[in-house]
Amino acid sequence: MSGEAPVLPDSEEAAADSTDGEGDNATNLRDWLTIGPIRFFAAVGIPAIGFMVLFWVFRFLRDSDANRILIVVVAIFVGVVGIFGLYWGMDRVNDQLPARIAQRVRPWIFVGPAVAILSLYLVWPAVQTIWLSFLDKDGEEFIGLDNYTFALTDDKMLTAFRNSVIWLILGTALAVGLGLTVASLVDRLKPRAEKIAKSIIFIPMAISFVGASVVWGFMYTFRAAGRPQIGLLNAIWTWFGNSPIFWLSKEPWNNILLIIVLVWLQTGFSMVILSAAIKGVPDDILEAGRIDGGSELQLFWRVVIPTIKSTLVVVTTTMIILILKVFDIVWVMTSGEFGTDVIATNMIRQAFRFFDDGKGAAIAVVLLIVVIPVMVLNVRRFREEEAMR
Repeated sequence: MSGEAPVLPDSEEAAADSTDGEGDNATNLRDWLTIGPIRFFAAVGIPAIGFMVLFWVFRFLRDSDANRILIVVVAIFVGVVGIFGLYWGMDRVNDQLPARIAQRVRPWIFVGPAVAILSLYLVWPAVQTIWLSFLDKDGEEFIGLDNYTFALTDDKMLTAFRNSVIWLILGTALAVGLGLTVASLVDRLKPRAEKIAKSIIFIPMAISFVGASVVWGFMYTFRAAGRPQIGLLNAIWTWFGNSPIFWLSKEPWNNILLIIVLVWLQTGFSMVILSAAIKGVPDDILEAGRIDGGSELQLFWRVVIPTIKSTLVVVTTTMIILILKVFDIVWVMTSGEFGTDVIATNMIRQAFRFFDDGKGAAIAVVLLIVVIPVMVLNVRRFREEEAMR
């Protein structure tokens, strides 16, 4: 029939396939040469243009004699509306490209700048810090692993590692445990009472670590005997006829007193996240457990905990990462004295008080290495949850 395609010999079919393959390769090469530069501009060009515009505007505003309120308004307008307009304009330009190319370039317009900025401000400094950790105090001469030997054998560093472990165990257990307990209890209240209780417990989250340290510093304040005790802890202690105590100098209790500040700040965070997870536990499963004769405590351990396990792991790993980086509380309240040093305070002391860049960088790398397994666990857990959906 005239409508049927002609049957080609094997040699001709092979030649046709070869021609199609060459055509595909040429198309892929042409697409790569077209899309590659566009992707690069979308990822690097957008933030570069944005930074140049912002730099020029803020430099002009800094040198301007205009009204300060007007300068703030213009700065906010340029910083927010300007960047929005930049992205919007790039998206409109992308719409003018052929559909096949536009579809492959669009993600780079929105995600590329974030990746470029993260690489500039996170990846590159991390690489520099690792290299600096192998150099001497002034960052000039290569000294190998000497800084790491110090970081792992110095007495103060060993004390810092010990204290960080104490923070990890007690801080994580108390913050997550109290958050879970409070979340379970407030879930049984009436809606209005639940909102009030959650608001009160969550309020400390609005306070910075430095602000909370100052507040709790007054709680632990010490004054000599015979003087009015303005610190709540000493006021209670002396009311029973005891002599006032400089609480933040008493090892190992001073570490526990510092941990209490973190727990006070972070219990609200744990409570809010875990409360939302508890509300997601199916009521029919709980009702079936009650019909089978299970007590509320048994239902909590055998039904609620397994159901919210993934959320519990996320909250716990988040708390571990936060505690490993804790610095503000210790530095403000004790400056790391009286045996309260942690890894971060030692890093700051070496880098900015003793001006030893090599040792400070080595401690920072050690801290990064300690945090990485927790990050990997968190990411792996997230991927498992996504695969189950």
